[in-house]
Amino acid sequence: MNKIITISREFGSGGREIGKRLADRLGLAYYDREIITEVAKKTEMAEQYIQNINENGVSPYPFQFAKSFATYSNFQKHQTEILIVEQDVIKHIAQKGNCVIVGRGANSILKGYNPMNIFVYADMESKLNRCRNRMSENENFTDKELKNKIIQVDKSRKNYHNIISSLEWGDKRNYNLCINTSGIEIKTVIPSLANYIETWFGGNNK
Repeated sequence: MNKIITISREFGSGGREIGKRLADRLGLAYYDREIITEVAKKTEMAEQYIQNINENGVSPYPFQFAKSFATYSNFQKHQTEILIVEQDVIKHIAQKGNCVIVGRGANSILKGYNPMNIFVYADMESKLNRCRNRMSENENFTDKELKNKIIQVDKSRKNYHNIISSLEWGDKRNYNLCINTSGIEIKTVIPSLANYIETWFGGNNK
């Protein structure tokens, strides 16, 4: 069976960095935004539109996008289509070979593939610091705006996960490993984390 690592994460916790560094360290294929690109090809929708639905629109009543009943109905169709296609894309990726998949409920979608499921979290100050460090020169958000963004994205991720799974997003019982990145430099923990994962796969693939 292929070695598959899924990374679920709070916004600003460094989950994407952990996923990429682990993939490089372990020699695994890495998938994150590549999933959106593939879904865009299959649905013929714009990548940014898909990203917006994933991060903001997965909700029973996404009126931030829908200004009329007709628009809302069309939005629901797109949302459903994206969810179905994303699941097919993620399963196809898992069947191709060893990989790291970031986000999009992969831990639930691939539960039959025996993946190593990781959840990454951090305290608010650490998440704010990471968001500040990632901001481009033309971005000038206040701490309040960044905090609201973190809360909003995490809420959307939870809603997305709840649509496709009966498991609770962020509940430590639903993951093989939970990592608190508060106050740490992520690259320093990758060697020990990679060793742990290799041991985990060795014990679970006997």
